[in-house]
Amino acid sequence: MLREHARWVSAQWSELPGWGEDQASAFWPVLMRSCLKPAPGWGPTCAQAGAATPHDDLEAHAWLMRHLQPFRVENLDGRDEGLITGYFEPLLQAMRRPQGAFKVPLYAPPPDLNPQRPYFTRSQIDSDPALRARLRPQEIAFVDDPLDALLLHIQGSGRLQLTEPNGEQRQLRLAFAGHNNLPYQSVGRWLIERGELRPGEASWPQIKDWARRNPQRIAELLAANPRYVFFREEPLPDPNLGPRGGQGVALTPGRSVAVDRASIPYGTPIWMDATEPLSNTPLRRLAMAQDTGSAITGAVRLDYFWGWGPEAEAQAGRMKQPLHLWALWPRTDAEGTP
Repeated sequence: MLREHARWVSAQWSELPGWGEDQASAFWPVLMRSCLKPAPGWGPTCAQAGAATPHDDLEAHAWLMRHLQPFRVENLDGRDEGLITGYFEPLLQAMRRPQGAFKVPLYAPPPDLNPQRPYFTRSQIDSDPALRARLRPQEIAFVDDPLDALLLHIQGSGRLQLTEPNGEQRQLRLAFAGHNNLPYQSVGRWLIERGELRPGEASWPQIKDWARRNPQRIAELLAANPRYVFFREEPLPDPNLGPRGGQGVALTPGRSVAVDRASIPYGTPIWMDATEPLSNTPLRRLAMAQDTGSAITGAVRLDYFWGWGPEAEAQAGRMKQPLHLWALWPRTDAEGTP
């Protein structure tokens, strides 16, 4: 079956490495969350899933095998190996007003932002005093490290441990609210092209280490990525749930992935075969296509949501692993053809 950027090839469950070993019952709440906004063709299957009550992993696996058909995801040229990277929700210390080292602003969208037209570059926003004054009404909060602000822009959302002017502390979420309509450029690639890091070394921890050793070049590094992201402030009623992804539902650590929507629609369960970045142990599990990203293009391509906190940052910052991928789709006839 052809999609715009991918080819789906009907497969047997026995072809999925490690199938049956995952905690499928832990996947069930993620499936139910996606079924709040079901993909086209998923309505009846979501209704059946909502009526099902699997009591353990065995029953959950049996239900999935009875109702879904696996398809090996391939590139249009037939290659079935791709790439999995990781992302996470940064947690940053912030002040509501500039104070001491906390002088790097995070902005809401300006009134004159037009999604059909390029806005000012990152370098202009960071360096032009007149433009900074013009954006002052859009200031949400201030962080103490321009690389942390860049990381928030790259991830697209994050949590702030915010100190209010009266000294009150609280956590809130910053959600993606728009960008300046300029292309994203990888600062890691910029460092590699200039011989500052070797290929394969441009993980986020190594980029931050380079910045610590080269403080006089941080502005040059930041300017390499002209895209600038704007945010909206949201409450954090349930700290155990991640931000809303592109599908419009809350992301779940270890179960939500970003995909190329021209290859895999939102709301599609997938089976991944990869390895973890720090331990190199197998990462074979069910996940749900619930998000997307500008760098996530191609058929066999995932961005894996690790969650938040130091461990999630460490895993996501180093993840760049080979990937094999299967999409699971509702059976609609005897062969299970979608």
